[in-house]
Amino acid sequence: MTTAATRTAGSEPAIRSAVWSALGTVLDPELDEPLTDLGFVSRCEVTPTGEALVRLRLPTYFCAPNFAFLMVADAYDAVSAVPGVHHTVVELDDHFAADAINRGVAARAGFVGTFADEAADELDSLRADFLRKAVLAGTDRVCRTMIAAGTDPGGLAGLTLGDAPDGPDRERLRGRRRELGLPDGDRDPLVLDPDTGTGVDEGGLRRHLGLARLTRVSQEANSGVCRGMLRARYPGATQSGQPDQSD
Repeated sequence: MTTAATRTAGSEPAIRSAVWSALGTVLDPELDEPLTDLGFVSRCEVTPTGEALVRLRLPTYFCAPNFAFLMVADAYDAVSAVPGVHHTVVELDDHFAADAINRGVAARAGFVGTFADEAADELDSLRADFLRKAVLAGTDRVCRTMIAAGTDPGGLAGLTLGDAPDGPDRERLRGRRRELGLPDGDRDPLVLDPDTGTGVDEGGLRRHLGLARLTRVSQEANSGVCRGMLRARYPGATQSGQPDQSD
């Protein structure tokens, strides 16, 4: 006799692979990098009955609780949407606010419901702030590549997103713009103000590209620091590929 449990068990490796892929869409909001690439996922399992068990870890015990909450909540949402997952448990380890965050996410209480008087509001504005920084950093990556290939920097103000070379950097930039509700079509300006969504003219181009470069360099420097701190805190941590399944 074939039961629902045995049918789920037969597809368990495929569901676990899908869960891992879903976690790869969850970003550290400040670094704009996937949790899986950063080494923040220490455990990823799927039981024979379709329960997904995920454990997260961060570089320090005192990582900002709003950042931590966003990552745990986003991981919960991403994993819960995977077909074949019937129940989701996402837990943060070794963090001063882990108990509150884990309870709040499990109860779908939101940030304010989790931290009550300690939280001014939900985290939508914080998420948008980091997305705007991601747009700036992404603009630098795309434009820097184009300039290196011979594009006149002064002409970037007249180019469109479709003029940029096809590839991961352009599509990453397009995706961040889309998340913010900014123009993201091939005919839309390549360089735009992430606050207003309007194209940057030639007069403001140099300043804008300077800010974009500074944002990208800062983001990458912070990423390097976080990776180093994670390695120091968890010497066996892997920072690409599958989790180390440490307890």
